[in-house]
Amino acid sequence: MNAPLNPAAAAAAAKPAAPNKPESFSMLLQHPLSKPLAALAALLLIDLIFIPGFFKLEWKDGHLYGSVIDIVNRAAPLMLAALGMTLVIATRGIDISVGAVVALSGTMAAMLIGGTMVMNNGVPEYAANTPMALALAAAMGAALLCGAWNGVLVSFLGLQPIVATLILMVAGRGLAQLLTDGQIVTVYYKPFFFLGSGYLFGLPFSLYVVAAVVLAVGLIMRKTALGLFIQAVGINPVAARLAGLKTATLIFFVYVFCAACAGMAGLMISSNIKSADANNAGLLLELDAILAVTLGGTSLAGGKFSLAGSMIGALIIQTLTYTIYSLGVPPEVNMVVKSIVVFLVCLSQSPEFKQLFKRRAA
Repeated sequence: MNAPLNPAAAAAAAKPAAPNKPESFSMLLQHPLSKPLAALAALLLIDLIFIPGFFKLEWKDGHLYGSVIDIVNRAAPLMLAALGMTLVIATRGIDISVGAVVALSGTMAAMLIGGTMVMNNGVPEYAANTPMALALAAAMGAALLCGAWNGVLVSFLGLQPIVATLILMVAGRGLAQLLTDGQIVTVYYKPFFFLGSGYLFGLPFSLYVVAAVVLAVGLIMRKTALGLFIQAVGINPVAARLAGLKTATLIFFVYVFCAACAGMAGLMISSNIKSADANNAGLLLELDAILAVTLGGTSLAGGKFSLAGSMIGALIIQTLTYTIYSLGVPPEVNMVVKSIVVFLVCLSQSPEFKQLFKRRAA
């Protein structure tokens, strides 16, 4: 007959064993955000070593100045574009018309606001040609119409996403160039500048806009079934439709939302440069958005997506651009580096390459 256990020994035996450090570290490495965070940390480390005063912050004129502030401020439009692109890619889609929507929304706002010199109590100042709220609403309305066009072509007419959005990629920028006659439209109305280059509580106002949109979308994705429905459509749209989901409506929604995010990005860019350049505004932004989404861990095959990862991916791209320019590397190298990153990301998501790598390792 076994002797009774000591109560202290029994309690110790009943207590679950704490995970050892190697297992905890392995679980940390397997977290979806570990790779993009490591890439961002590596870039920041390079900046710390090779760029003097990179993390230095100064308080001037009531707000913060510094390289880090400049990076996050310039990354704000890309973060919005990447946010919309995340949901599109999650449904096995793609939207290469993002840059055209940026150009069109910025052009609409700039043309409507403009600026006319008036006298206010004997002081000359510029007044908006159209009330700014109405101009912003018109610009966002144009962006929503672009998203609805893409959504109808993809979800209801069954066109391939890359073909459907290619139509708007060409036509949208062409329409913006027709509206401006290929010229740069300058804005003189100062309140409009606050959206892209203003500061609130020492930080760029654009960051508050991005944070509000990301927080709202994140809550909707987690607190409602919409995120699960988008994942289901991305994993298997036929099974999702047979299960009772309105797949066409969901796909239509993500394209409209992507265009809305691009429209807001266009307003930020136009506000920041105080003009609308239909020829160059948002040029190749869709490629940066796709790269940011894939760097953040969203699967190009659909289903798996990460909003936080896409935001980190946008910061990686903007930090990489800043690093290349600050180190005196020719700007052309930036495109080459991005292409290499795209190639490596595609390889990392290829099942065949993963199996081959495992066989070689074994």
